[in-house]
Amino acid sequence: MTFTVSQAAWALDSEGPALTLSLLNHLGLVSVTGEQGNSFIHGQVTADISALEPGQWRWGAHCDPKGRMLATFRTFKLGDALMMLEPRSALEVSLAQLKKYAVFSKAELVDVSGELTLLGISGPEAAGFVTQHFGTSDADVYSTEQGTVLKDGERFILILDKANACALIEKSGQPLYGAGVWQALEIRAGYPNIAAGHASEYIPQMCNLQALDGISFNKGCYMGQETVARTKYRGGNKRALYILFGESQTPVRLESTLEIAVEGGYRKAGNIIEVVSRGNKVLMTAVLANDTAPDAVLRLADDHEASFTLLPLPYSLED
Repeated sequence: MTFTVSQAAWALDSEGPALTLSLLNHLGLVSVTGEQGNSFIHGQVTADISALEPGQWRWGAHCDPKGRMLATFRTFKLGDALMMLEPRSALEVSLAQLKKYAVFSKAELVDVSGELTLLGISGPEAAGFVTQHFGTSDADVYSTEQGTVLKDGERFILILDKANACALIEKSGQPLYGAGVWQALEIRAGYPNIAAGHASEYIPQMCNLQALDGISFNKGCYMGQETVARTKYRGGNKRALYILFGESQTPVRLESTLEIAVEGGYRKAGNIIEVVSRGNKVLMTAVLANDTAPDAVLRLADDHEASFTLLPLPYSLED
């Protein structure tokens, strides 16, 4: 079953239509079941899975033994399953590593991305639209006969089977936009959606997971925990995730290298985590030195005419 996706020239603007439906085919879902499913994941990731209640979701990271992230994810409970929602490319890397250890536990991990459709609902009328079709709840995650709703502030992620997704799109009378619209909102939120190309490069604090309550420092051991805890209690982290906006006449990719203006020229600044472009406008998250000045000017190593400036993060990085 295929979906017709419209282009959104306005995607990088701070304001879009009153209601936007986005196909989130860049994200995937892992289902974790079994008698020891929750306890197994609890011992592998930064989030406190044991404290996760039905109706809640939280950020987390899956790290390698050195504390470098393989993936970042949102996790929540759906019936008897623990779900992990993350970029598809990272899912492939992370799931393969988790399965290596799952063989020693009564846990089953399955990529269910192909069975479900993920839709992002955003805009001032998003809450009204979701209430109309799925009712309302005080919980941040709830399910109806039509599907599951995950609330993220004023935005919503719908997890639907393909038939219900098609019916909802048709009934809405709204165009369906591509993932870039949603990614632009995620970037403006300062979210760390790690792609496979950056696996095992960054510890969680380098991508602000602590500011999103994605790291528990009280839960005990997990994969890479020693490095993550040492970074908090002994310091030493010199990087953070930033939001950048600017213009470039050449395509900007995750592989592109950023340079920062310094006295006497430019030097390498950091790497791009997520990027959306429309025309020559570019919006991205990038890992930079955590003392980068708010008025810093950046460019691309392979495009000296490109220019980017920092946007303020919507949360504090202070402990």
